[in-house]
Amino acid sequence: MLDVRNVCVEFDRFRAVDGVTLSVPPTAIVGIAGTNGAGKTTLFGAIAGQLPLARGEILFEGHDISRLPPNRRARWGLARTFQVPREFGSLTVLDNLRAAAPNDTHESLRAAWFGRPGAARADAELERRADDVLALTGLSKMRDQLASSLSGGQKKLLELARALMGSPKCILLDEPFAGVNPVLVARLLDVLRAVHARGIALVVIEHNLQALKAFAQRLVVMDQGRVIADGEPGAVLDDRRVQEAYMGGVV
Repeated sequence: MLDVRNVCVEFDRFRAVDGVTLSVPPTAIVGIAGTNGAGKTTLFGAIAGQLPLARGEILFEGHDISRLPPNRRARWGLARTFQVPREFGSLTVLDNLRAAAPNDTHESLRAAWFGRPGAARADAELERRADDVLALTGLSKMRDQLASSLSGGQKKLLELARALMGSPKCILLDEPFAGVNPVLVARLLDVLRAVHARGIALVVIEHNLQALKAFAQRLVVMDQGRVIADGEPGAVLDDRRVQEAYMGGVV
């Protein structure tokens, strides 16, 4: 589904991502780990279209999306969440989802042309879709609360819910468990498994290798902008290069 080929990202003369190649099959769960500064989030920025490539190419379902802006990549079915949630705090949880939905028909010129009945039907359909996503992410009870009132873990769920409103085929999740208490981490894992069960591929950045071992089907480890290991999580954790990159040889 997603092919990253020899991708490099540079800031001035510093190469933050250096020749990274990886593939994500349809419906896969791929973990990306590495210490601070390994290049993980920069790689996500390049894949999602927030950062330009110095070299390489990115394909999604066989189509070259390397030069497409983020919104065009999202239309292909590639979504992204951020380590620090970017909710609209002054809007309700429901309105955050409505704002994230593509082609909100009742706001469009087409709706104005066809009149209010069409807009009302589109609005009702959008609300049904939002309620389905809220149920999937466990946020139904917070539907009418302001997003600013949510806890840190709930904001992470809202970030995921907004990504789901675009009906993605693959979601890039940047540190979904960072700053979340253990109870909500378990809940987030359950939600991500439910999302995956709907046939959506997940690529997850996470510092905690043991958490990724329990969740991911495949583990990629980066160090200094390069991939140093890629494979079955247990085998990757036993790799001496990975152990040396983490805590002087102790994972």
